[in-house]
Amino acid sequence: MTPQEFFKNDIFATKAGIVLLEVRKGYSKAKLDIKPEHLNAGARTQGGAIFTLADLALAAAANSHGTLAFSLSSTITFVRASGPGDTLYAEAHERYIGRSTGCYQVDITNQNGDLIATFESSVFRKEQKVPFEIEKEK
Repeated sequence: MTPQEFFKNDIFATKAGIVLLEVRKGYSKAKLDIKPEHLNAGARTQGGAIFTLADLALAAAANSHGTLAFSLSSTITFVRASGPGDTLYAEAHERYIGRSTGCYQVDITNQNGDLIATFESSVFRKEQKVPFEIEKEK
């Protein structure tokens, strides 16, 4: 099973249209094409859609070490609006990995590379294995 196949089981993110593009140890990239169903009443991308995109990228990066990881705390800062027709990308980077915890930063950008939001999260790692393995980089 690949990480992409595993995270298709994240029904909420999948139904939102989020696609996991890449996963490496401590890193992932996901995307979301913004459609009318992702908009708030002001015709801008709903904050929850952006949070969900960042959260899936976090999950992929945090679980890339082979054991299940769950968010302990997450914070998002919105810096620029996005709207219909935009494509948003979330890139998760591991900042710290310990025995049972980890810290991650996720930058959310649009198709032009403009920063839309920043997301920071800490995770707790369980001993339970995930059903996929990331190959070590050569």
